[in-house]
This record gives sequence, structure tokens and C-alpha cells, in this order.
Amino acid sequence: MPRPDDRKPGQLRPLSFKRKYTGSAPGSVLVKAGRTTVLCTCTVDPKVPEWMAGRGKGWMTAEYGMLPGSTGTRKPRDKAGKIDGRTVEIQRLIGRSLRAVVDLAKLGERTLWIDCDVLEADGGTRTASISGAFVAVVDALTSVKKTLPAGIDEILTDSVAAISVGVVDGEERLDLEYVEDRDAEVDANLVMTGTGTFIEVQASGEEATFTRAQLDALLGLGEAGIRAVTAAQKSALGKAWPF
Repeated sequence: MPRPDDRKPGQLRPLSFKRKYTGSAPGSVLVKAGRTTVLCTCTVDPKVPEWMAGRGKGWMTAEYGMLPGSTGTRKPRDKAGKIDGRTVEIQRLIGRSLRAVVDLAKLGERTLWIDCDVLEADGGTRTASISGAFVAVVDALTSVKKTLPAGIDEILTDSVAAISVGVVDGEERLDLEYVEDRDAEVDANLVMTGTGTFIEVQASGEEATFTRAQLDALLGLGEAGIRAVTAAQKSALGKAWPF
């Protein structure tokens, strides 16, 4: 069966990063992957959590949420600190993905807060959040670079991007939109650095199994997709690209 938007199996959805989308946060990026739209912001707190105070290291943490109107049926807001399991899983993924490319010892005693708010969800919200968050982090660090104990190119050890892949109707596909993700026999998310090393691979069969050959094909598609996302990040950042 053809893809819903007639893309080729290894083709990304139209991808864009709009920097400085809001005026308050030092890092603010609107990332769009097809219809999926996420606002990623990064703010800099000049202190660290109490459990880290006095160590001379910084910290980075992430929060993720889907706005009520981001899906076809209204999603209730999280209330009174009650966060569903999916949200917890995704925000932990975002946090550890970004921490993998940040030298916290060179950041100094400050916290980078990443907030990813999904405005419209059509598949791949977690991967779009990671890719957009990296761009927001670069802008946030640039805004306070005179106060940092090291250069941005020392604090950031690499770039990071993410993409989804899956098997749909027996075919390996890149960058699944919602209807493909919903019907996929195999669903996977890849997080990688710009230099091509893996940070995380999440893969599972949805009432199905998959072969080593299929996994290898998905990894190959994902690596190509990550290279394309990284190129888009680099283009969006322009002279601010730190590598």
C-alpha cells in the first residue's frame, strides 16, 4: 500500500526549525515535521538542584506535554502533578538524549530546562522534540556564552537528532506519521549524534516479530534520516552551529 502522503519509503516529511519563535526563552524553536508541530524552549537557571550543589557541575532536565487540542480528541491536561506514564517516558528520553552530548562539568553550576509542548500531533512527537530541543539548547547557550566557564563547542560534544522508523504492510519506512505508526507491525525510534553514534534505540513488534534483516534495514533507514535531520538543524542554526 502506498504511504498516506505518497512519500517514498526512505523520505522524510517536510521538516523545518523556526528559531526565536517566542521572545521570552533564550532558546525557542518551533519544529515542524509534516503536521507534527512542537514548541521547544530552553531556559537557563543560574543554580542546580540541591542534591548537586557544590559539585561544580551543571544539570539538564526536560519536560514534555501534549496540549489539549493537539490531537483529534481533546487530551486532558496533567493536573496536580499527575503525569501519565507515556509522558514520563518521553521526557526522560528527551533529557538523557540531550545530556549525552553535554559536558555537565564544563557547564558550571547552572541548569538547562528543556520544555517541549506538542501543538499538533501526527506521529513522531518525541523524535521531533529531541531534534528541536538541540537547536533550542544551542541558542540558549549562545545567549549566556559570556557567563559560561567554557566555550559552547566544549560544552557540547556533538549534535543530537532523532527519527522514527517502522515496518508497515511489510515495508520498512522512515518518519512515520500517525496512521502509519498506529498500524505498524514494527515501531522504532532512533536517537543518534551528528557524528553517527547511537544514543538510544527503541524497537518493538506490535503483535508481530521482526528479523535481523528487517532490523538492519530499519537502522539503515534511520541513520540516513538522522543525517538529513542533522543537516536541517545545521542549516537552521547557520553561523551558530557549534561544530
